[in-house]
Amino acid sequence: MKRLTAMIAALLLVGTAPAFAEDWTGAYAGFSFGYTDADGPNGSSGNDTTFGPHIGYDYDFGDFVLGGELEYDPLNLSLGSEGSLDGVTRLKLRGGYDFGPALGYVVVGAARADTSNDSDTAAVYGIGVAYPIGENFVISGEALRQNFSDVTRSNGDLDANTFNLRTTFRF
Repeated sequence: MKRLTAMIAALLLVGTAPAFAEDWTGAYAGFSFGYTDADGPNGSSGNDTTFGPHIGYDYDFGDFVLGGELEYDPLNLSLGSEGSLDGVTRLKLRGGYDFGPALGYVVVGAARADTSNDSDTAAVYGIGVAYPIGENFVISGEALRQNFSDVTRSNGDLDANTFNLRTTFRF
């Protein structure tokens, strides 16, 4: 019981420690694990888990952080008779506010979908939050939206939502 009480007290002390500003400047690389849900024409839809690499660079301007990132999600997402979504590559611009120990940000950029029928480049947009764990590791989460045109067998549109949990190493 004493050990449990000591652990709870230690957690409370850590949780009430003052938040120090994080320096987000620098290059990073990591992997994301998530979920993609896509909706196409004629009632076609599908979902799949994602796992892929990302690399990027951020610059910390004080309270504001700006950066760029390249990300790839290989997929095997079946859309029934409309084909399949085989992968999405994203080039993203990230801008956010440094909340001390966490970074809240928005994402805009371009996404390229590769399907069994065709490929298309469309806008990607979303939100995310990043939190450092130790000196060089960051965990984060993102919610992204992409709207592709004429990529299914019936030349229909494909709307995709992606939700990622990410782990990143900062150099």
